[in-house]
Amino acid sequence: MRTFKSILIANRGEIAVRVMRTAQALGYRTIAVYSEADEHAPHVQMADDAVLLGPAPVGQSYLDMDRVLAAAIETGAEAIHPGYGFLSENADFARAVEAAGLVFIGPSAESIDLMGNKAAAKRRMIDAKVPCVPGYEDTDQADATLISAANDIGFPIMVKAAAGGGGRGMRLVHDAHDLPDALNSARSEALNAFGSDELILEKAVMRPRHVEVQVFADTHGNVVHLFERDCSVQRRHQKVVEEGPCPVMTPGLRTRMGAAAVEAAGSINYRGAGTVEFLLDDAGEFYFLEMNTRLQVEHPVTEMITGLDLVALQIQVAEGHPLGLSQEDIKLEGHAIEVRLYAEDTSQDFLPCTGTVDLWQPSSGDGLRFDSGIETGQDISPFYDPMIAKVVAWGETREVARHRLIEGLKDTVLFGLTTNRGFLIDVLGRETFAKGEATTAFIGDEFTDDDLAATTPDLMQSAMASVLQYHEERESAFVKCVNVSPTLVNWSSGQGLVTRYVFAWGEIEFDLTVTPQDRHCYLVQSGETSLTIDLLEAGDNTARLRINGRRQLVHYHIPTPGHIWLSVEGKTTSFRNHIAFAGAPEEVAGSGRILAPMHGTLLEVCVKSGDTVKSGDRLAVLEAMKMQHEILSEVNGTVMEVHAIPGSQTAADTLLIEIEEAE
Repeated sequence: MRTFKSILIANRGEIAVRVMRTAQALGYRTIAVYSEADEHAPHVQMADDAVLLGPAPVGQSYLDMDRVLAAAIETGAEAIHPGYGFLSENADFARAVEAAGLVFIGPSAESIDLMGNKAAAKRRMIDAKVPCVPGYEDTDQADATLISAANDIGFPIMVKAAAGGGGRGMRLVHDAHDLPDALNSARSEALNAFGSDELILEKAVMRPRHVEVQVFADTHGNVVHLFERDCSVQRRHQKVVEEGPCPVMTPGLRTRMGAAAVEAAGSINYRGAGTVEFLLDDAGEFYFLEMNTRLQVEHPVTEMITGLDLVALQIQVAEGHPLGLSQEDIKLEGHAIEVRLYAEDTSQDFLPCTGTVDLWQPSSGDGLRFDSGIETGQDISPFYDPMIAKVVAWGETREVARHRLIEGLKDTVLFGLTTNRGFLIDVLGRETFAKGEATTAFIGDEFTDDDLAATTPDLMQSAMASVLQYHEERESAFVKCVNVSPTLVNWSSGQGLVTRYVFAWGEIEFDLTVTPQDRHCYLVQSGETSLTIDLLEAGDNTARLRINGRRQLVHYHIPTPGHIWLSVEGKTTSFRNHIAFAGAPEEVAGSGRILAPMHGTLLEVCVKSGDTVKSGDRLAVLEAMKMQHEILSEVNGTVMEVHAIPGSQTAADTLLIEIEEAE
């Protein structure tokens, strides 16, 4: 038994906040660590103590084991919870924590080592008689050996980094001709991401479901599963939606899959929370994929359908206590669905976005849970994963949970930066998802470029924005007045007061006039079109309007005069009154001046002075927010100057490459 009273959370963002919430409720002292970029982050403010690790880049802060351990010793921490990501599946870190006399709230270093390598893990699962996808997982990594094995397995096949996850170092190969290039590119990406270029091959299971089983084990020989989660809705092998239970699960399949997961954990003497991931084909056969030796991003789904606190169980097991749960004690109640809210632009190939959170206002709807690490006024930096919150809905049935989640997303306000909220609402509303039929091919099959394009605002939205801007400007002026009766608001002794607003969106321009009809009614005109808008209620960034007789709930925020954020039915738009901003510089369209799209690290520069390039050619590769982004030429021409230096940090809008356009 190793009891402790203080826990250092070696992480940041929403998972650090989530772990602290349980730890503090149980009476533990919590210690945060943070980088210079996170000095004012919520997890730092929430902790009982906090230690600065270093600069923003993760290698100098959250991934620096020595600095994390030094922070633990300095603050008298007795245990470390790694969260997920960062050092959570680093066996060397787990060993170092134990060697320092601290408790690592997670599995043993041996378990992390074994399951962290897909090849070794698969070999162990085959020995344990856990169903596995046919493939190649041996140590001989020669191209000839891998090509021969692929031909024996049969195409299509998956090439995977043995040491990695999250879709990096992974390639789907349909034809033997494409295999050599796939091996080379997968090796390169794996080596850069994980420090190992070892690969495995697997028979590609086309359009499967991705179903994972939550397991828990203590040090007294008890291993249980906490049912399953369906994580099939993915983009580039990154989970987007997770739910429990799986829509197509049967009692018999659950029993078999649960038993396989328990056997997998038991065969490696596992300790704590873990997740055994399977592929489930349309015939009901399942195959071991991998085991995550940590708390999962989607653990709230399991918590909501079982009523258990997984972090509390982690702490309990880490102290050496038995689970106190048998398999029969664990009951499944209702249905839960989780979505990941990202700061990203779906219209730009899901490019991560940075910016300031002008307003964060989660919905208070029934059955909703928000796990976030953001607050109004916070900067979203380019140095970390772009996931900023998780939104989870519970319902007595799947359909109730789905509807609650859709409405909760629509009612949630996040102004200041571009997010994937509209995309999530679209995913949840698709018929295929509603029927529970989504597989890992769902997004690729159902979403076109047009579906992901930026939503163009319409006249009604711009009219609402103009009325709300007018209302706020009028209220601001009114409070500065002396001895003016409220009954005189919007009154004029002459002709109606006409105020003009000009909003532009790309090539679309909304030229509007707002004329008060009485204290709460406005006539908005644009060309030959007129709209009558009644402002029924306005306050706390929410307004109720009636437009030509139809009621509408609107969320809005005015960060600066002449600029308004508007959210209607989950669609967010930013309007600027060009009259108020007359003379402001216009944005310059793409040209031969190649600028960095965001802060990040230049991994590769693919051209040199004198090279001839065509529009669409790859010029450089930038790593930001844990993802790699190709920077492409927007013109045909000749490279005149290369300012980019591989391996260097670069700021957004830094000039990287200059191209002289061809005539």
